[in-house]
Amino acid sequence: MSGVFDTLRERGFVSQCSDEQGLRRLLDTEKVTFYIGFDPTAESLHIGHLQQLMFMAWLQRAGHRPIALVGGGTTRIGDPTGRTESRKILPVETITANGERFRKQIARFLDFSDGRALLLDNAEWLAPLNYIEFLRDIGRHFSVNRMLTFEAYKMRMETGLSFIEFNYQILQSYDYLVLYRRHGCRLQMGGDDQWGNIVAGMDLIRRVEGAEAFALTSPLITRSDGKKMGKSEGGALFLDPGLVSPYDFYQFWVNVPDADVRQFLLRFTFLPVTEVDALCAAKDQRINEAKRVLARELTTVVHGADETRRADEAARAAFGGGADLSNLPTLEVSGADLAEGLTVIDAIVRAGLCATKSEARRLIQQGGAAVNCEKVTSIDRKIGREMFTDGALVLHAGKKKHRRIVLT
Repeated sequence: MSGVFDTLRERGFVSQCSDEQGLRRLLDTEKVTFYIGFDPTAESLHIGHLQQLMFMAWLQRAGHRPIALVGGGTTRIGDPTGRTESRKILPVETITANGERFRKQIARFLDFSDGRALLLDNAEWLAPLNYIEFLRDIGRHFSVNRMLTFEAYKMRMETGLSFIEFNYQILQSYDYLVLYRRHGCRLQMGGDDQWGNIVAGMDLIRRVEGAEAFALTSPLITRSDGKKMGKSEGGALFLDPGLVSPYDFYQFWVNVPDADVRQFLLRFTFLPVTEVDALCAAKDQRINEAKRVLARELTTVVHGADETRRADEAARAAFGGGADLSNLPTLEVSGADLAEGLTVIDAIVRAGLCATKSEARRLIQQGGAAVNCEKVTSIDRKIGREMFTDGALVLHAGKKKHRRIVLT
């Protein structure tokens, strides 16, 4: 257990801490139960969640016990943090379905055998709450004046903050109290945007139980140019292969800016720091090998070794390496589609290379679309049988995105 705080700091996970000396001492001398919450507001976790999962995995490797808390209860309200307007209220059935998907994804990152980690849902204790009793027993410990000093609420005062959202911090704080009481949880972690909520929970434990608890946050993922990470060209970089294919996930990391490779290797892989530094010492074209290592390591963690091998082979095939093109993400079209005049624009949208036809049209006009490496110059170009070799062709959108089109 000794020295894990330094490991977390060295790898870029540490930003704010409520009591660094006290937490260091606790982590070095005891087996600590800690938690991070994941609200299932979408049908998949994304790359922002991945940093928190790796955060947890490093602490578990040091001998501590993680609790992954799915927010089946808090999602019914919606976290106002970082939002300029209210979140859309999701149906309970949608939240439940999303939560099931989250649980399956989280299980890839933590060892849940023999009680080494817990996977819980806060709907278990939030859904049955008696509102009057909750306000009397828990709400009385919160100062409205203090809550309004937190950035999450300050930024919403001009645009409007609903009463239901105002309760979110109280409910998240109650989560921490419940986990302290039931499982001895003494550390809550999360991104920097959750600092106010986490500190409020820590303070609630002190007020109600007279016990010491801790808060620890990590910096939000940003690129070297200051832009927020977590988005691919088509939207959020989801971990679900049905939303972002393993190939596209792999390609995202192969194409990150040179200046970002080191921080991503540190945060998203388990490679030793010395190995990371050796990889990142390369310059110019040689840094591309470090990017491939990043892509392979991260895709393996998220999607497994077999999908990583297929993505690697597909990438080499798309760039003329002679590997099997069948590993590229594939769209099937029929002879009837061709007879009806399937255009390149239609194929680009159906293959998921662009979200809309207007976007696909701009891609062609800007010279970014190609079929079998031959640039498409007309927005009216149709897909013809002569383009297929052995029943397949490759559609390119820029230098990074490729799809195999199969004639059935």
